[in-house]
Amino acid sequence: MSMLSSVAERLYWMSRYLERTQDTARLIQSYNHLIMDIPKGAEPPWDIMIDILDARLLFRASFKTGSEHNVLKFLIADNKSSCGIPFAVRAARENVRTTRDVLPEEAWELVNGLHLFVEDHAKNASGRRNRHNFLSEVISRCQMINGLFAASLPRDHAYGFIKLGRLVECADMTTRIMDVGARDIMERAGRLGAIDPLLWGAMLQALSAAAAYRREVGPIIEKDAALNFIFLSSTFPRSIKYFVRETRKELMRLNNHDLATRAVERLSRRLARLDTEHFSSVELHEYIDDFQLQLISLDASIQATWFRWERV
Repeated sequence: MSMLSSVAERLYWMSRYLERTQDTARLIQSYNHLIMDIPKGAEPPWDIMIDILDARLLFRASFKTGSEHNVLKFLIADNKSSCGIPFAVRAARENVRTTRDVLPEEAWELVNGLHLFVEDHAKNASGRRNRHNFLSEVISRCQMINGLFAASLPRDHAYGFIKLGRLVECADMTTRIMDVGARDIMERAGRLGAIDPLLWGAMLQALSAAAAYRREVGPIIEKDAALNFIFLSSTFPRSIKYFVRETRKELMRLNNHDLATRAVERLSRRLARLDTEHFSSVELHEYIDDFQLQLISLDASIQATWFRWERV
């Protein structure tokens, strides 16, 4: 390799934390849009976002109830919450600070600016008055940083590990939202049938997929079409199929990629056998649970191959 494994590891995790920041902000924003459109009493509970992030135990250590105030404080304003926005931004900043020599000069300024913005405004952003502007600004700043990397970085190992980090984190969040969000919609289907399209639309918004779905599929949002799009679209950059293809492509550019490539091939074979048309909520959960285990295996393969050999 042409770069230190410690640098590659920091770039990988910088990218994961930036993606986590943006995805968490978008998840919260999409839920807020949903509660404005849906009849009162028909909305999913606020703490569904805690379940999506698999943070139930951590949340219960600080809060007794899954109220709007508690959930938003936990995800937006709590500096100690490892799945909240302040923690992810702080971790991304630290990884940029120690890799500034391989990144564009503006990267530190932009990531540090994001960190200072969150520090200054997060405490007041869990309330409804400031929430939308705060989340929109966080998403915009993350997109600006990713745009800088896309436009300025040579397509070398540094760019490759940044892209791998973003892909893995994106796939992790996509499958989490699909597991908890789609399963919740499927289990309540028929009870309030008129709002099912709103629920599926909110899930697509959480994945930044609503506009792309309308272009590729059409204006009507239904279960089978939505699941098929998120899993199998070959053009949408947050779909699982896109993740598998692009991850394989980046891995093939690296030396000693056999272990990680085999993990991606297992995901690819699993995806090829997918039949979303007949999925029940239980089958969806079982499928995604297995996919998450394979994703953990891929992440472990990346770390074992490229990040740990210097410490042996």
